[in-house]
Amino acid sequence: MTFGTGHHLHLIDGSAYIFRAYHALPPLTRKSDGLPVGAVAGFCNILWNELSRASAGKAATHLAVVFDHSATTFRNALYPQYKANRPDLPEDLRPQFPLTREATRAFNVACLETEGYEADDIIAALSCRAVEAGGSCTIISSDKDLMQLIRPGVDMFDPMKSRQIGPDEVLEKFGVPPDRVIDVQSLAGDSVDNVPGAPGIGLKTAALLIQEYGDLDTLLARAHEIRQPKRREALIDNAEQIRISRQLVTLDCDTPLDVTKAESLPFDLSAYECVRDLAALDRWIARIQEVGHVAVDTETTSLDEMRAELVGISLAVDAGQACYIPVGHTTGGGDLFGATALAPDQLPMEAVLQALRPVLQDPAILKIGQNMKYDWKIFARLGIRISPFDDTLLMSYAMHAGLHNHGMDELSDRYLVYQPVSIKTLLGSGKSQITFDRVAIDAAVKYAAEDADVTLRLWQTFKPQLHRARVTTVYETLERPLVPVLADMEMAGIQIDRDTLRGMSNVFAQKLVQLEEEIHGIAGEKFNVGSPKQLGEILFDRLQIPGGTKGKTDAYGTGADILEDITTL
Repeated sequence: MTFGTGHHLHLIDGSAYIFRAYHALPPLTRKSDGLPVGAVAGFCNILWNELSRASAGKAATHLAVVFDHSATTFRNALYPQYKANRPDLPEDLRPQFPLTREATRAFNVACLETEGYEADDIIAALSCRAVEAGGSCTIISSDKDLMQLIRPGVDMFDPMKSRQIGPDEVLEKFGVPPDRVIDVQSLAGDSVDNVPGAPGIGLKTAALLIQEYGDLDTLLARAHEIRQPKRREALIDNAEQIRISRQLVTLDCDTPLDVTKAESLPFDLSAYECVRDLAALDRWIARIQEVGHVAVDTETTSLDEMRAELVGISLAVDAGQACYIPVGHTTGGGDLFGATALAPDQLPMEAVLQALRPVLQDPAILKIGQNMKYDWKIFARLGIRISPFDDTLLMSYAMHAGLHNHGMDELSDRYLVYQPVSIKTLLGSGKSQITFDRVAIDAAVKYAAEDADVTLRLWQTFKPQLHRARVTTVYETLERPLVPVLADMEMAGIQIDRDTLRGMSNVFAQKLVQLEEEIHGIAGEKFNVGSPKQLGEILFDRLQIPGGTKGKTDAYGTGADILEDITTL
C-alpha cells in the first residue's frame, strides 16, 4: 500500500515481545515432538492484542514487526565489550525465534530484520522514512533507547503501561528533550548494554551538564572549565570513551535496510492501444502465441454474467503493454424512445471472437484473469470455453485467505503500490449511473486495458509466491479446477420439482399452526407470535421470565441471542 500524507505507521519491537512472552509465561512444548513453543504462543497473544487494539495512539494504516537479526552487530566491531555482560540465550528459547518470524508472517504483518544491525536501528530508519514521506509513526515499545527518535510525527506507545510517550515523558525520564537523549546516554552509559560512558557520571548529572553546556561536543570542548575536579577529570580522561559511547547509543536514520521503499510501477495509460482493425488484432495474437500467455479481461453491461452483454475485451502480454478491443459500445439512448446504435470504428463481435477463439482455447497458451469465473462464463455463453488459465483472485485467496479482500483494486494497491482507475469515474453512481456500453471508447481504453495490465502484473507477483507459501497444491488441485465446475453448475442452474416443494410448504404451514397453538396455550392467550413487541410483553410481563431489557422504543428486546439465553434458564 502506498505510504504518504495521512498515513500512520506502527513499528512493533518484536525482539522485546519475544523476551517479554518468554519470561511472562510458563514453559510450553508441542506434544508431537517436544519443541518449546511457550514464547511463540505468548508472542502471538501479545501481537494479536496489538492488532486488535482499538487505539494505540493514532490508528495504523501500515504495520511492521521488527526483529534483531542476531546478537552480533556493527557495534561489536566498534566496541567488543558491547552487551558482553548479558547471559547466554536460554536453550529452550533459541529454537523459538524463527517460529515467531513465521507467526508474524501468518498474521500477514511485515517481518523485518537486517544483518549486522539491531531492531532499534531498523525502527529508526523506518520512522524517519515515514516522516519524510509525509506520514507519521508510532513505535510500540517500552525501550528507553528508542526515545531519542521522538520528534514531530514520531511518538511511542508503551504496551506494558498502556501509555503514550512524547517529548514531555522523555524530559521526565532523561531530564532533556528527545534531541539531547543521545548526549545524556553517551555520558551516563548503560549497564544493561555495557555502554561505558563516563565513570562516576550518572543520568541526573549527565542531564545537568547537557542542560548547562547545550550539547556533548561543547561540553567536551569546555570540560576544563568544570569546577568539580572528579567530574572534570572524568570527562577529560574519558573523552574518547564517551565519543565511542555516543556511536554505540546513536540510532541512525540512514541505516541500510534489506527492505526498500516501494515505488509505484510505471503505468502509462496513454500507451495502451485501442484495436479497431483485424490487422492490429492479428499482431496481438501473434505476440500472444510467441510469449505463451495473456491476461484477459472482459467489459460488459452487468455484474450478472448470465445477463451481461459483451462490450469489449482487454489483453496484456507484457507489463505496461495492453490493448482494448471495443465490440459493443453504443451511442444514443438519451431520447424519448431510448434508441441506441453501435458506436462507429468497432470490429464486429463475431469477427473478434472467431480470431480469439483458437488462442483462448489453445492448451499451449495460459490465460490469466482476475476472478476468472466471471469472464469464463461470459465467453462460455458465446461458445468459447477458456482453458488453461490462472486466476489472480484465487492465488491471493490461497495465500492470504481471510486476511484481506481479494478484489483487483485492493490487490493492486497492496502488492503493486498502484491505485487503478475507479469504475465510478466512468459509470457515475446513483440514478445517473450508466452501463459500460455507453462509456466513450477513448475513456474505456484506459480503464479496460489497465485492468488487463494490472492482472498480468499481479500474476507475475503471485505465481512465484505460491510455492514459498506452500499453497501450490491447494491452488492447482482445488481452487482453480473448481472454476469451470462451478461455472457450469451456475449456468445450468438447479432443476426444481414444483410438486415436491408445494407439498413441503403445506407440511410446514400445518406445523407452524400447531406450534402457534402450543405457544398460545403456554401464554394463556392469543397474540401475534410474529410481533416482537407482543412476544416481549408475553415473555417478560405475563410469564415473568427474567432477563427482559427494554430499548429506546420502550419495547423488550427479543433477538435470537436473547431467546437462546432464555432456553438455558
